Amino acid sequence: MAEGGAKREKGKKTKGKPAEGSWDFLEKLMRTDSPTGFEQPAQRAIEEFARQHADRVDRDVHGNLMAVLNPGAEMRVMLAGHCDEIGLMVSFIDEQGFLFVNAIGGVDPTMYVGSRVRVLGKKGPVLGVLGRRPIHTLPAEERGKPIKVTDLWIDIGASSADDAREHVAVGDPAVIEGSFARLLNETVVARGFDDRIGAFVVMEALKLLRPRRDKLKVSVYAVSTVQEEVGLRGARTSAFSIDPQVGIAVDVGFATDYPGENKREFGDIKLGKGPILNRGSNINPVLADMMEKTAEKKKIPFQMQAAPNSTGTDANAMQISRGGVATALVSIPNRYMHSAIEVVSLRDVSAAAMLLAETILAIEPGISFVPA
Repeated sequence: MAEGGAKREKGKKTKGKPAEGSWDFLEKLMRTDSPTGFEQPAQRAIEEFARQHADRVDRDVHGNLMAVLNPGAEMRVMLAGHCDEIGLMVSFIDEQGFLFVNAIGGVDPTMYVGSRVRVLGKKGPVLGVLGRRPIHTLPAEERGKPIKVTDLWIDIGASSADDAREHVAVGDPAVIEGSFARLLNETVVARGFDDRIGAFVVMEALKLLRPRRDKLKVSVYAVSTVQEEVGLRGARTSAFSIDPQVGIAVDVGFATDYPGENKREFGDIKLGKGPILNRGSNINPVLADMMEKTAEKKKIPFQMQAAPNSTGTDANAMQISRGGVATALVSIPNRYMHSAIEVVSLRDVSAAAMLLAETILAIEPGISFVPA
């Protein structure tokens, strides 16, 4: 995610929610489990939606999904939002049937203690709880100490190892329970907005472009990438295959509009004030300027964040693919990242999709993204 920075807002404050017909898709997608390496259910949901708006939908051996609009144009623009999420993986089943786990991606175990989880077994999901010794029985010297993932275990109610193995196996992934729900003021909560909301935005942008394809002068590749949480892998392979001239990643960014967050380090970023644009070494200055001017012209609100180093997003992988790609990052402000209660604003989501569509329509063949 982008690091540090100051805020900048432009354009009128707009209310927003996904375009007609997209709400059901968003809710379905957010209720779909997709831990890194096991993204197929999410990709099936995305493919069903994408086929309604793309000229072609491709899947690759890595698991990436590429929805293409206006194929054959000389200039290719790649939009990337990763559909994978953090989770857990069963690494050991003890004699009593308790499941011990390791982390998939950047798991904060303090967010998981006492939570319900779903173990995604081959026979179907199995409900369990993440157990830990109660504070009453912990030695005094262990109370208040940091928790490691390996200190936790999943209790599925099994009576023995054999009983547990009837339902789950070593290597099965697990996700924390975090149901999708609406909050006040067009905000929504779910597990996995990092970054299924990014995958949603790139497909929503494709949907917005479809009825305006007569004005489209480039090929658009809306890509739902995989395995971002363990090294930007899907963006690396799909960018190599597509060989785009322009690449825009859509991910989540740190909202700082809640008590105790460090605005001096991460900027003053609020939910509902527009998506985050970024400036820094990972961002092509020509493309960045085009996106800002497009937002201002179309009165799309946005916030600005400084990204002096790598952004830790799919934009990193796209930027250094082959001979280099002109890249940008659009971030959806997100509270409580990598938890079961991530919160985003539908206003920001809609504005992000609109900004992507309008920026792509502004790209003319022959434009140079070489920094002057």
